[in-house]
Amino acid sequence: MSKTSGTIRCGIGGWIFEPWRGTFYPEKLPKTKELAYAAEHLTSIEINGTFYRSQSPATFRKWASETPDGFVFSLKGPRYAVNRRVVAEGGDSVRRFIESGITEMGDRLGPILWQFAPTKRFDEADFEAFLELLPKEADGLRLRHVVEVRHPSFCVPEFVALLRRHEIPVVYADHASYPAIADPIGDFVYARLQTGRDDVATGYEPAALDAWSERLKVWAGGGVPEDLPTVGEPADRRPRDVFAYVIHEGKVRAPAAAMELIARLSS
Repeated sequence: MSKTSGTIRCGIGGWIFEPWRGTFYPEKLPKTKELAYAAEHLTSIEINGTFYRSQSPATFRKWASETPDGFVFSLKGPRYAVNRRVVAEGGDSVRRFIESGITEMGDRLGPILWQFAPTKRFDEADFEAFLELLPKEADGLRLRHVVEVRHPSFCVPEFVALLRRHEIPVVYADHASYPAIADPIGDFVYARLQTGRDDVATGYEPAALDAWSERLKVWAGGGVPEDLPTVGEPADRRPRDVFAYVIHEGKVRAPAAAMELIARLSS
């Protein structure tokens, strides 16, 4: 990408999924080579396992070692930090996660995704207190955080203004029922594309992939896609890195969709 545009990375959620055997991974590929294979064909992977259980520093180091230069992971923050009535009380869980060895990933460490339950409503004071728990760096490594909210009460200008004060983006969710907030915040954009279909070989129809590749380019260039909803004041225009993951619905075809996006962005 040029200096007037951020870097766009596209990927999937995780790399272990048996139905990908023969549809993405070669039939005879050893399971121990799946991450390396996925990292050769994609530019990022969102790790879901960190949401459910702690990992060791050695594991983070191993994951990073199996990927090429320029590849970046995103990590889900632990559920213990976010699945609370009062998220401001999640400080110990946030701290334990940050200190669990994630910095062993070095330059392979991308955004940390804090995903909230669909039942969590917007409470400005509580949410701001949570944002203040998120450190900007650890072991000399810059940390980038992003939040995913899934209750419609967050679709208000006050929420976007709050995030901008902390320079923490919100996930754009391409989803049938979760709120869609396309406002750029901070220096990167994080999109989760969740309406794919397994009966389409490329996950999304070609026209939809064309549209998404153009939206990702607009975000990277500092703009806002005109066909996506925003709820806050207009964003400042500056280049932003973009992370886009094809996940959940149409999971069998998710790698194909991500690779199709990468091909479009490279042409």
